[in-house]
Parts: sequence; C-alpha cells; structure tokens
Amino acid sequence: MDRNDKDIASATRRNFLKLAGTGSFTAALVAGAAGTLWSTEAAAQTNKEEREREKAADHIMTLATAYVLGASRSYPIMQLDLKENIQNATNGKVYVKLAPGGQLGAGGALVQKVQGGTIQAAQHSLSNFAPFASTVDLINMPYLCGSNQRFTNLVNSDHWKTEVHPKVEAAGFKALFYVNIDPRVVAVRKGGAGAVLSPGDLSGVKFRVPGSKMLQQYYRLVGANPTPVAWGETPSAIKQGVADALDPSVGALYVFGFKDILSHVTFTQAVPDSQVYSCNLEWFNSLPADVQEGVMWGSEMTAHQNLSKVPSARAYAMSELAKSGVEFHSLSDDQLGEWQAAGGYQRPEWDEFKKDLAGSMDAFAKLEEAAGTQGKYFVHDA
Repeated sequence: MDRNDKDIASATRRNFLKLAGTGSFTAALVAGAAGTLWSTEAAAQTNKEEREREKAADHIMTLATAYVLGASRSYPIMQLDLKENIQNATNGKVYVKLAPGGQLGAGGALVQKVQGGTIQAAQHSLSNFAPFASTVDLINMPYLCGSNQRFTNLVNSDHWKTEVHPKVEAAGFKALFYVNIDPRVVAVRKGGAGAVLSPGDLSGVKFRVPGSKMLQQYYRLVGANPTPVAWGETPSAIKQGVADALDPSVGALYVFGFKDILSHVTFTQAVPDSQVYSCNLEWFNSLPADVQEGVMWGSEMTAHQNLSKVPSARAYAMSELAKSGVEFHSLSDDQLGEWQAAGGYQRPEWDEFKKDLAGSMDAFAKLEEAAGTQGKYFVHDA
C-alpha cells in the first residue's frame, strides 16, 4: 500500500467513525456503499441527506439483516436497494434505518424481533417461517422448487398467496418479497472425494447438513453420509475433514469464506437457498393506505432488481472461487434426471413429509403445479 492508499484508507476509517459516532450509522453505511467515505465533503453531504430524510419522514423502519452491505455483489440480498426503493416509493414518508451485518442477530433471532415488534423488518431464510406455516418448509423438498425459476414461480403464485400468506400473517408477519439467491450446490473440500457428477460419487462422503430432516433424508437417498454440523462450526469441520462436503449456494460459499478450502462445486439444483424480507404486520397495518402501497411497491421494485442480479452475483462468486482453484460443474438434463430419480420428491420416501407439511397429497399436488407453472417473473438458472 503506497502513501496515497494509506491516506485514503485512513480518511475512510476516520469518516466512518465520525459519522457512526454522531449517531449516523446508516449514513456511514450509505457513504461506504457509495465509495465516498474517503472524501470528508462527500461523507458530510451523505450525512446531511440522511438526516434530512429521517427528519422529514413520518415513519421509521428499522431493517435488519445478517449480511454486510457489500455482500450483494456475490449474494444478491439487496438491502441498500430495498431501503432506497421504499423511501422513494413512499415519497419519503418512510425512512429506512439499516442494521446490516448481523448487528441485531440473524435467522430465528431476527424473526422473533420482527414478530415482537422490536424491529419493523428483517431478512431471514424462508425456512424461518416454517414454525408458523409448516407448508413453507416444503421448499426443502428436493426438486420441488430447487431451480431458480421453479422457486420464483411458487412463491409468487396465487396458490402460495392464498394458502401460505394467511398463516404467516396470522403469526404477525407481512411478507415484503422473496429473495432469489441460487440453488444449493454440492461443494467438496480440498483433499476430498473429487468431482461429484452423479449420486454414485457421493458414496460414503460425510456431507455437512443443517438440522433439517428433509435435507438429511435427501443426502442419505443420494448416497452420502449426512453429518449434522452447526453453521458456525462448519468451516473448521470442512478444513479438518470432519465433513467432506457441504451445500450452500455459490454466493454463500464466497461470502462466508470457504473459497480456499474447496476443490469442486456441482450445480445439482435440488433445493433453493431462499430468503425473505418480512415486516411486523401490526406496524404495517398501522401505516396509512398510501404508505402501505408505497412499501409494497418499493419491495416489488427490489424483487425485480434481485432477479436481474442473480446471474451477475453468481458470476462474481464463481470468478473469485475459481481464483482459488475451485472447479465448477454444470449438469446436463440427463445427469440432473439421475439426481432427481435418486432423491427427488416423486419418491415414496417423501410421502409422509408431503402429508404432514402440506396437509394432504392433493394439497401438495397444487404446490407442485404452482412451481411448474411459469409466472410473470423470469430468472436465470445456472
């Protein structure tokens, strides 16, 4: 780093601390995302704009996520876009105060805070809705909606809105929009089994799984040895060979620092890495009708941006992982068919899950039809 770079880094750090220290944390984040923290004048201008927006707003919406702002480059969570779009679509009546990077928690902790009204909105996995609307957990049913297009078809379908949304709202939530990230993959550690192209290649492989019974059953069906490991312990488990493989999306593998410990990644398109932005329903219902419409229009705009961002985010994550020697494998229709035949939702082993979570085989069939029916949104698949 030469002298000029050091000066810029020093100014950037100084201006961030100055803004954050004066209570303008969101302004510091916005300036950082815009790349203007190195300039004291530009940072001050951003601070002024954010203060004016907050002062002019009738409603403050704290929006919490588990991801840092720059994550959208490889993991299209779109939090800065959602802030901007909601503010603009409500004509400034709502000011969105960001709480990124897990500072208010992640996953289930954020769900509880939204439900309790501690914060107004948050990002979390779609599975976090399952305790309130068990049907939601069917997104982890292999090949029901693993591809991006099938997932997008399902969560934007009339059937989803009439069957799932009332249950989610009965628990105190308003779904703002569903975030399409990419399907989970099969990622093998360096020194592990090598390229996995067919279920036979997973024979005996210790596969890290979360607590999901469905994911555990799926990897058992396709020949792996499911090994439950808490997410926080997963990097060390992969490094040490406690587990040989894992299945987040490519973007998540990059964001969470797995690039130097993996060798091969295969796009099996079995299960989506799905996220949602939820809002406290009581707070949402307290807003004037025009502001409610603005919040939902801002959310819909962000959903469009998210879908268009998916391929470029994937390309960036793949490029960065490839620099560390990771090799990628896309499968033909015949190869994907082999995976689905071995572990897909059509198998009788899944019938109990269908009945328990959907309520009946007929109800599951309607979800299957919704996933397979092209809706108004298009999204790219790997």
